[in-house]
Amino acid sequence: MRRAIRSVLAGAVLARERWQSGVVYNPLSAGMAQDPYPFYAALRERDPVHRSRLVNAWVLSRHAEIDAILRDHRRFSNDPRKGTLSRQQRANLPADEEFTMLFLDPPDHKRLRALVNKAFTPRAIDALEPHIRSLLGSLLDDIDDPAGFDLMKAVAQPLPVIVIAEMLGVPPEDRAQFKLWSDQRARLLEPLLSPQERAVAETASRALDDYFRPIVMERRAAPQGDIVSALAQAEEEGDRLTEREVLNMLRLLLIAGNETTTNLIGNGILVLLRHPDQVQRLRDDPSLIPAAVEELLRFDSPVQTDFRRVLEDCELNGFPLRKRENLVLLLGAANRDPAAFDDPDRFDVGRDDRSHLSFGRGIHHCIGAPLARLEGRVVLETLLERFSSISLLEERPRFRNSIVLRGLEALPVRCARA
Repeated sequence: MRRAIRSVLAGAVLARERWQSGVVYNPLSAGMAQDPYPFYAALRERDPVHRSRLVNAWVLSRHAEIDAILRDHRRFSNDPRKGTLSRQQRANLPADEEFTMLFLDPPDHKRLRALVNKAFTPRAIDALEPHIRSLLGSLLDDIDDPAGFDLMKAVAQPLPVIVIAEMLGVPPEDRAQFKLWSDQRARLLEPLLSPQERAVAETASRALDDYFRPIVMERRAAPQGDIVSALAQAEEEGDRLTEREVLNMLRLLLIAGNETTTNLIGNGILVLLRHPDQVQRLRDDPSLIPAAVEELLRFDSPVQTDFRRVLEDCELNGFPLRKRENLVLLLGAANRDPAAFDDPDRFDVGRDDRSHLSFGRGIHHCIGAPLARLEGRVVLETLLERFSSISLLEERPRFRNSIVLRGLEALPVRCARA
């Protein structure tokens, strides 16, 4: 009954929104979950700074404005406590001490980022490539029948979680439980969770804390070659992470190193298989693969939406914004903006353009971006080497209903060994 009432109220709000602006932003619609890009195009063209009462925010869809906001942490905050929140939104906020680096502003963000950067040096990430290739080879060897299998289940889901689990020092026997907790915890990034989903996600958060707490204590006393040890031992001008801060950072790294990379692989392979001419270009010239990863990130971003709050009255391209107003930044829309990209709805593995916003901008640029790029590149290279042909078994695989993280439920494919 409550759901039905909520649906009726949402419908009334959206009807008024369409009457006022000629377009609506309805992140809960099934159509948007499966293909948001026509909806984004309508917003960009008709109302690029769009008022949505459904999400209590201004919804922005053009590359120029979103890029400017992401770079400007002095006027636009990542901290939801600095926006105008409903009673329910306030109730859903975590305790102050449980805010991760993702939702903090300077100076807290600067301090935490400086400490965690020490665990993600380019040299450390580059050194992972041989092992990632070996892991991927083992996963592909385990496929029973290449003529029909789910690429999400076989590759896109297990590979990133194995990599991040090993980096965090999680033993192989705990990976399945670790993956479940990680997936459930990632749902807390979604702003419109049901009470049941939120309860499951919060239970997973507590379970992860309970799992890592004794490990953090052990690593403080006897460090090993994993990220938990690096975080537990990291110092910046004598400043160390508290236990709570280490646990918060581990929660964040789980999502950065797991869910988003899974979506990059799944979304990316789907896009490629829908463009067989581009697959052939990669087979003919594998040197295009790094550029192809960037184009996959742009064309169907694993992270579709980001959020900011206005810290002071200001103007953005002549549009007035007021302090404490909420902003929804449609990264997926910005990545298809014709003002930023030539022929943006055309998929082109030779585009070689890193101005997409899939990893964010500014001080909150994704710390896991080098690892995601590495895993995406290795997957493309290995699949094209191992299989002479790859095709879809289902023309329209389903995407999960989600606002922030865009990813497939399954990706059935048929492959022939080279």
